[in-house]
Amino acid sequence: MNIQWFPGHMTKAIRMMEDNLRLVDALIYVIDARAVYSCNNPLFDKLLQGKKVLYVFNKCDLVEKSDLDKWCKKFAEEGKPYVKAIGTSGDCSQIVAGLKQVVADKIEKYAKKGASVSVRAMVVGVPNSGKSTIINSMIKKAKAVTGDRPGVTRGKQWLSVDNVDFLDTPGTLWGKFEDQTVAHHLAYIGSIRDDILDEGDLCFDFLDEMKEKCPENIKARYGLESLPEETIEIFDAIALSRGFKMKGNQIDYTRTAKMIIDEFRKGKLGKIMLENAKI
Repeated sequence: MNIQWFPGHMTKAIRMMEDNLRLVDALIYVIDARAVYSCNNPLFDKLLQGKKVLYVFNKCDLVEKSDLDKWCKKFAEEGKPYVKAIGTSGDCSQIVAGLKQVVADKIEKYAKKGASVSVRAMVVGVPNSGKSTIINSMIKKAKAVTGDRPGVTRGKQWLSVDNVDFLDTPGTLWGKFEDQTVAHHLAYIGSIRDDILDEGDLCFDFLDEMKEKCPENIKARYGLESLPEETIEIFDAIALSRGFKMKGNQIDYTRTAKMIIDEFRKGKLGKIMLENAKI
């Protein structure tokens, strides 16, 4: 399945970000830890030029620590400041602390003059990476609009906590997917709207990848003693294990496909990192 999706509001979002760059001291770049490479959007490259950046590995509870540590090492070697976070935990104070460390020179400059200063940061990331959830955790109030689907935040929002002003921005995808692996990984984590995808094809592609990457996770979750060679047979076995049938004893493909992708997104298939760091 070939995936391409870049709705018009994302073009407007990029322009809005560029227009507001002069207002901020730094960027907070939120990345879903399951797909670190795919969450690095080339369209953000212009935004990063000349700006200090704090990278946030979000949803790190959905991957193995040993796998994430490799990405952390890679970012450290490249001089990219980062913190790890679980946006849904309700505590993302490490992000505020990390941001203040990134812009410490500005804070110290004003401190020498006996003055305090507010830090302004723009929060960017692909859709559904958890930007608004992280901001809500930092301010302890649900002021930013959140949702479990891409495209919830459509306009800019300024929110403040502990002398830091955050500019929440709409999630924005790559302009064009030259690499369909990137497109598929973003689709798996929910960055691309499900209603523009064929969920059956997406699920088959997902199982194709997972049967090589983590077959034990699939067997354990669905109580399968072994995995058949053909992906369609794996799919059928999963459907039968859950009793997903329609009239005439036919497998309910739509329900099964939605369930498998949903269980991956919620971490029910275990801690799975889609992209390993190359060190």
